Amino acid sequence: MNANGPILQIEGLEKRFGGLTATDGVTLDLRPGEIHALIGPNGAGKSTLINQLCGELAPDAGTIRLMGRDVTHLPTHARVALGLGRTFQVTSLLDDCTVGESVALAVQAHAGGNLRLWDRAKGRRVVQARAEALLAGTGLEDRAGVPSADLSHGERKQLELVMALALEPALMLLDEPMAGLGPVESQQMVTVLRGLRDQTAILLVEHDMEAVFALADRISVLVYGRIIATGSVEEIRDNAEVREAYLGGEDELC
Repeated sequence: MNANGPILQIEGLEKRFGGLTATDGVTLDLRPGEIHALIGPNGAGKSTLINQLCGELAPDAGTIRLMGRDVTHLPTHARVALGLGRTFQVTSLLDDCTVGESVALAVQAHAGGNLRLWDRAKGRRVVQARAEALLAGTGLEDRAGVPSADLSHGERKQLELVMALALEPALMLLDEPMAGLGPVESQQMVTVLRGLRDQTAILLVEHDMEAVFALADRISVLVYGRIIATGSVEEIRDNAEVREAYLGGEDELC
């Protein structure tokens, strides 16, 4: 792949469920180091699109390229091996594991899932050092010994993100990372995500427009399965069709 080429290219993607067209000719791309936000009202088709990108749904037409390779018909695990990472709107963690153990397991999985690695002293040190490095600066570094079950909702979101980053993805699909967070936790998450630009490109699916405007390099607006606009924050703020279809009014854009 050209080093300056897109990390992700979606061209003419379509998905139909009976008479409903959930994804209607979607075309967009994601560039290295970019945070590209995907916004739209409930029922717009965001989850359907994300599930196609992950390999959980097969499109009826169109292509998906990851790192220049056509992955349209590859299974999820093959896409992960090529550099795809994902977090979910509802977190799913191992509650019996501590924060540090959870991240160490993710690091070990990226190393090939070799359980014997943990049985060797040198291997344990390597895994532990990488886990500590991933936790540094996230607000969880002092929570390494805390069981995942005892974390706040915002901390669980951050832990899921750190575990995904342990796989060193070239592209992260973030599904509503601000969902259920209070103002303080949302700001913490914005700070963490802003710090990831040098590590991975991000496709951000989010309803929190304050967070979207704070983070996004570009925004694509999905309505009834169709991208109606793609542009910078300023271009999306000023787009009359976007105002009418989604953002609702001038006050919401200020």
